[in-house]
Amino acid sequence: QGVPKPFTEVIKANIGDAHAMGQRPITFLRQVAALCLYPELLADPSMPEDAKARARRLLAACGGQSAGAYSASPGIELVRQDVAQFLQRRDGVPADARNIFLSTGASDAIVGPSRTGVLVPIPQYPLYSAAIAELSAIQLNYYLDEEKCWALDVAELGRAVAEGRRHCSPRVLCIINPGNPTGQVQSRECIENVIKFAYEEKLFLMADEVYQDNVYAEGSAFHSFKKVLFEMGPPYSEVVELASFHSISKGFMGECGFRGGYVEVVNMDPEVQQQLVKLVSVRLCPPVPGQILLDVVVNPPQPGDPSYERFMAEKKEVLSTLAHKARLTQEIFNQAPGIRCNPVQGAMYSFPRIELPPRARAAAEAQGQAPDMFFCMKLLEETGICVVPGSGFGQREGTFHFRMTILPPTEKLQVLLEKLSSFYAKFVKEYS
Repeated sequence: QGVPKPFTEVIKANIGDAHAMGQRPITFLRQVAALCLYPELLADPSMPEDAKARARRLLAACGGQSAGAYSASPGIELVRQDVAQFLQRRDGVPADARNIFLSTGASDAIVGPSRTGVLVPIPQYPLYSAAIAELSAIQLNYYLDEEKCWALDVAELGRAVAEGRRHCSPRVLCIINPGNPTGQVQSRECIENVIKFAYEEKLFLMADEVYQDNVYAEGSAFHSFKKVLFEMGPPYSEVVELASFHSISKGFMGECGFRGGYVEVVNMDPEVQQQLVKLVSVRLCPPVPGQILLDVVVNPPQPGDPSYERFMAEKKEVLSTLAHKARLTQEIFNQAPGIRCNPVQGAMYSFPRIELPPRARAAAEAQGQAPDMFFCMKLLEETGICVVPGSGFGQREGTFHFRMTILPPTEKLQVLLEKLSSFYAKFVKEYS
């Protein structure tokens, strides 16, 4: 009601599906998936030979040489070995396929056995608060520093742990790097400090690293927690327990619907890991097509392969376009008085802060809504632009934000940003 145009014309500013927003697919991934799902295409001369070779290799590792068969519960052994080799190349540290569990996307891997107190960043991806509630664990919030581009402050971790110990036993520390919804990229120094803190406080580290390919800001770089942990050496590398997550839904791939991902566990107590194996077995196996695409992501075409040049060109185009849109988002929002947007260093989202007049807050309260929800609903009703209120992710008391993806095509994104900024100015004037 009240939307001035058909929903098919609504500018969708918060959809996570990269294909819906015009991001180009990586052709080689789709070719391999098609060949595995319909092997008769192996006789098609239009398919590149390296895609056919990859499909034959993967089908040979499937039960009955079919993508429709169950796989082993932790995932296809060949794919787990390829993930291990990917991690070894990325981190320069040995990786064991026995410590890798394939999953239905990273989200499924994150929802694991309950531990008493779980530290999560605020703002946070709501999967964590939902999983913690489902498992009857206790959520312990630590706040990212918005004034320092959403940096993680170890002193704030200390505060959260100290307060948590009054009523629970803090055991897990969740990190999202690059950040969702805030788009920050943690420095190596920050990661080292977090690892030292986890060591001192005997915390299990959960590193959500699904946006590791999405780093845009000059001077920013992705550092995996595992690589930093092992470069720090003993005692940290021998003691700190770590689970790290990756997914085919993000990065340059955007293959959300195939539901593929993995978790690697490091230094996990052997008895606990055995229980994890049992838990994974109860779920039978992750979707095999997702496992197939994951294999292509961790083991892409190599120089000299027929598909290499096209694969690299598509990957470069997707990431360079996202980097341009990250800068564009920051620049346009920061030109609007009352909107403040930190640099989108990585991931796929901006999380601008907005000032809302007292009359707008009072109107929201009268309708039983959070002030930023009130703003977002007015925005949707009058412009067709859909964003998510910051209250859905958590934010410091008295501050208001919204999350918006940077995925729309550049031309639409620029129009969207300008329309949103104009609406905000009108909204503020109306409620001042």
